[in-house]
Amino acid sequence: MMESWPSLDYAADKGSYESCHFALQLIGKLPTRLVPWINHGWHLSLQVTPRGYATDMLPGGSARSFHVSLDVIDMAIRVTCASGRQWDVALAGKTIADLHRDLKAALEEAGHPAPLYGAPNEMAERIPFAEDNRPREWDGDALCRLHGAFTCADRVFNRFRSLYFGKTSPSHLFWGSFDLAITRFSGREAPTHPGGIPNLPDYVTREAYSHEVISAGLWPGGGGVDEAAFYAYAYPAPDGLRDQAISPDAAWWHSDLGEWVLTYADVASADDPDALLMAFLQSTYDAAAKALDWPEGLTAPEPVVGRPARIV
Repeated sequence: MMESWPSLDYAADKGSYESCHFALQLIGKLPTRLVPWINHGWHLSLQVTPRGYATDMLPGGSARSFHVSLDVIDMAIRVTCASGRQWDVALAGKTIADLHRDLKAALEEAGHPAPLYGAPNEMAERIPFAEDNRPREWDGDALCRLHGAFTCADRVFNRFRSLYFGKTSPSHLFWGSFDLAITRFSGREAPTHPGGIPNLPDYVTREAYSHEVISAGLWPGGGGVDEAAFYAYAYPAPDGLRDQAISPDAAWWHSDLGEWVLTYADVASADDPDALLMAFLQSTYDAAAKALDWPEGLTAPEPVVGRPARIV
């Protein structure tokens, strides 16, 4: 049975969303400093898990591996080691400075590197983690519902990913912008990206957009859309993209963002949310691929389990 799509309330829960975002920024600093760079920054992203969000495996002390996760059920940041041991850092009542201190201590006690210095990325305000003593909201129910939304979106994104024969990203959570994203590539190089994202080095953005992409994702709200919403865009953005017909009718072109937008509420309230979201993903891809003159024959009509969608 499919997991149900939970209700989200950005206005009521944005304080807890912001707290979660900052905690994920803290966790996300670890792979930036412990593993080699993977194209388009994919090594930086987090994965949606049944209990929250987690880094990939990281190299630890004494040649032992570990990963770090945010568990929304237990409301803790968890360090899980290859030895089977784990350390938990409770979230409730903590500031970001508290979490920075406690996570650093947990990693050091576990014998792992703890390069947690620095401050958030992709935010106009940049207070170092160790100095961010602002009170934080930690509503467990709000964070569980948000995780449930990301879990449902991740399921559909992975089905959508399976339809593409070209290079495609995983469905992964970027902690800088706090969005779950899935990206397809044509294989052609793109014009140099102008950069300019707050507190993000331009070389990161330019490497991420080194090749043509059609991307879609889900973010919890903010930045011009004050509710959770799905988005889709192309880089480079071809002329006339905003005028292309897409599905469903509830989706629209956001001129300021230069993206198509479909609210999470429209998806969650649909008779078949998975099918409605898939229609949005497929129709926006079709419109952008046509406008960019991408090669034909790169997609399969239906997901296939147990064998390749295209047998050579």
